[in-house]
Amino acid sequence: MAVLVNNKSRIIVQGFTGTEGSFHASQMIEYGTQVVGGVTPGKGGSTHLDRPVFNTVADAVKNTGADVSIIFVPPAFAADAIMEAAEAGVALVVCITEGIPVQDMVKAKHYLTGTRTRLIGPNCPGVITAEQCKVGIMPGFVFKKGKIGIVSKSGTLTYEAADQVAKAGLGISTAIGIGGDPIIGTTTKEAVELLMNDPETEGIVMIGEIGGNMEAEAARWVKANQRKPVVGFIAGQTAPPGRRMGHAGAIIGGADDTAAAKMKILSECGIEVVQSPADIGATMARVILRAKKGKSENKKVKKDVKKAKAENSKVKKDAKKGKTESKKGRVKGKK
Repeated sequence: MAVLVNNKSRIIVQGFTGTEGSFHASQMIEYGTQVVGGVTPGKGGSTHLDRPVFNTVADAVKNTGADVSIIFVPPAFAADAIMEAAEAGVALVVCITEGIPVQDMVKAKHYLTGTRTRLIGPNCPGVITAEQCKVGIMPGFVFKKGKIGIVSKSGTLTYEAADQVAKAGLGISTAIGIGGDPIIGTTTKEAVELLMNDPETEGIVMIGEIGGNMEAEAARWVKANQRKPVVGFIAGQTAPPGRRMGHAGAIIGGADDTAAAKMKILSECGIEVVQSPADIGATMARVILRAKKGKSENKKVKKDVKKAKAENSKVKKDAKKGKTESKKGRVKGKK
């Protein structure tokens, strides 16, 4: 099992025939992803990469049964592309586009309210379930199949974490690049929750950055619902206040937005925090081993308790038997 996408997912590409759409769609197909078609207005009826091209998302969904869309549309039109996919009933929309105007995303986010559509991104690397389905721009060869989930605002750090986790002998279940813009579809907490509830994911890597409160929100949820080990890293530890660092949402607006403040919150909520991304793989391997050891000891305790209960039951049974025999003896004595 995995979250969001798997080998049965049927994907369409919005902006299919453009340079970015063409390149990454071909990479996704090569990975084994079921790309069933694409959308480029005005080119409906043609084929591209041996897949049909449609004028609208509604036509694409109707003719292919697609349940996932990935968007490679210029910033000025990307919000409309998100809303078009939602209107067509697409369950999962992954928006790669960077630089969408905030006002446009406010409208798109509001439009999605009450629909069945989940949005990942924008300005994200996408989603990948290792060795099953890649819906994004990440290098597929880095993601080896395993049982560690990744949630990250950073594309590059997602790949770094996946590589380290694989080299630690653990591998990846699903990696979710949620995006670094101020307004995104799926928050850190929501993505962590998906992985926490996935029976095949045994541990979670959570990578955040300066700016906003998503990491703190996720950490507090983990504290209240933790059933698996979580390793956390916050990027931007040397960033000066008031200056944007890379992503549009990576700007320190207050004391709680700093890397140090977020790392403190994560640690207080039971998350194993690393100071450097170079420590993610080794730390995850250590906490997974510790968790398994704890489960083993817990299993032994339960076994011992069960054994003690059985012995106690036997003692009670023997005592009852002794009382019965004693009573019989008294009756015989009276006779």
